[in-house]
Amino acid sequence: MTTGAEAAGDKGSARRGASLPAGAASLMPVPDPEVAAKPTRRRFTAEYKLRVLREAESKNEPGAIGALLRREGLYSTHLSAWRRLRDGGALEAMRRRRRGRQPDPSHGWRQRIAELESEKERLQERLRQAEAIITAQKKLSEILGLPGATGARHENT
Repeated sequence: MTTGAEAAGDKGSARRGASLPAGAASLMPVPDPEVAAKPTRRRFTAEYKLRVLREAESKNEPGAIGALLRREGLYSTHLSAWRRLRDGGALEAMRRRRRGRQPDPSHGWRQRIAELESEKERLQERLRQAEAIITAQKKLSEILGLPGATGARHENT
């Protein structure tokens, strides 16, 4: 004697088998059982998002948006998030923005300031050396009693 659950199970399996013609199971492709080690996150471009939003908003008949979502492999939350981004102007900003680290606009100025500071230090060191040489020359001139020891400047400079 069979129970109601077994009878219902038999009918379900009979129905499933009845819908396929004989030998059709061997013609159906076998799905790949391999699963990627690390799934990759889908990335949508701003143009794609805007195109899908325009298409979804042009649909008037019932079930058309659901069909669009199934066809594109999207969820309704994608549409609501993308609408929020579009209304806030973020999608237009994304269209112009390149991915990755953004260049620092002050980097060029900071680099130029660093170059000028190093050049300033180098020139100050040369000035100290020149002053030390001039001081030594003055002292030597005074010791030897040479003219120009009084600090008179030469006209050649």
